[in-house]
Amino acid sequence: FVAVSLPTLASNVMSQYSPAIEGHCNNIHCLAKAINQIAAALFTIHKGSIEDRLKEFLALASSSLLKIGQETDKTTTRNRESVYLLLDMIVQESPFLTMDLLESCFPYVLLRNAYHAVYKQSVTSSA
Repeated sequence: FVAVSLPTLASNVMSQYSPAIEGHCNNIHCLAKAINQIAAALFTIHKGSIEDRLKEFLALASSSLLKIGQETDKTTTRNRESVYLLLDMIVQESPFLTMDLLESCFPYVLLRNAYHAVYKQSVTSSA
C-alpha cells in the first residue's frame, strides 16, 4: 500500500525537498526510516524474508513513481523530483537494499536530475 501511495505525495505542496534542512518540508523523509524499520519488525515476526519483501516494495514504488514521470498535469507532479529523492533515501537507509538494485528498476539519471532540480530551485528561491 505504501509503495503505490508514494506518487500521491508529489501533488502535496509541502512535499518539497529543502537542501537547507536536508529533508522535506512535511517530514516525508522520515518515511525512509519508518519503512525500513517496520518492514524489519514485521517480517521478523512473521518469519518472512525482509530482503525479498523490501525488493518487492522497491519494485512497486519504482514502478509507481515512473508512472508520474509520464503525467502532464502540473498540479499532480509539482514535487515529483522531491518524491524521487525519497526513494533514494529509502535505499540509503536500508541495510537490505543497494543502489545497484535501485538502478535496476529506477533509472539513476532521474535521481541525478531530481537532485539537480531541487538544488537549482533552492538557489533560485533564495536569491
